[in-house]
Amino acid sequence: MSNDWIDDEGFRANVGIILSNTDGRLLLGGRVGAKGWQFPQGGMLRGEDPQAAMYRELEEEVGLESQHVEILGVTRDWLRYRLPDKFVRRHSKPLCIGQKQRWFMLKLISSADKVRFDRCDQPEFDRVRWVDFWRPVNEVIYFKRRVYASALHELGSTVFPEGLPPRPRWWPRRWRAVFDKDIEKTIRARDEMP
Repeated sequence: MSNDWIDDEGFRANVGIILSNTDGRLLLGGRVGAKGWQFPQGGMLRGEDPQAAMYRELEEEVGLESQHVEILGVTRDWLRYRLPDKFVRRHSKPLCIGQKQRWFMLKLISSADKVRFDRCDQPEFDRVRWVDFWRPVNEVIYFKRRVYASALHELGSTVFPEGLPPRPRWWPRRWRAVFDKDIEKTIRARDEMP
């Protein structure tokens, strides 16, 4: 973690990548040797620009380069999540308690067969699939769900300008309540900005 950018509060700077295809479906990567699924993401290096970090991670994790995608949007601010205590590496210095992420919504403008996993020494993913818009919230590890819902809500209109797809009926009520509070908080913060 020596090159990672961890702020004074213990949050590691990170970029998240939501990649859509022409049908509005989103790419989820299957983690190597595990059941888990997630969007491509990765840490920013000290002094690295978020867009440069996004392109670096995009190539490392799914083999795509800038000419393969179009940037549709980026979150206005950092979206944060805390790591559950069991995932905090207490012996690491500086201590990382969670991540702060800038999320990018991209559109694939090349063939899906450009996706590959051999662009780095230790691949993050060994498989991908294209899923419905809200599905990643269910697929990702539990402590990232709120960030996923916030990023999708904020950036979804770049893929669906007529309005976001309805939330799935299978979402538990408690998810809806928590996500709605997060969205209200984001809207209030945006409205209070000068």
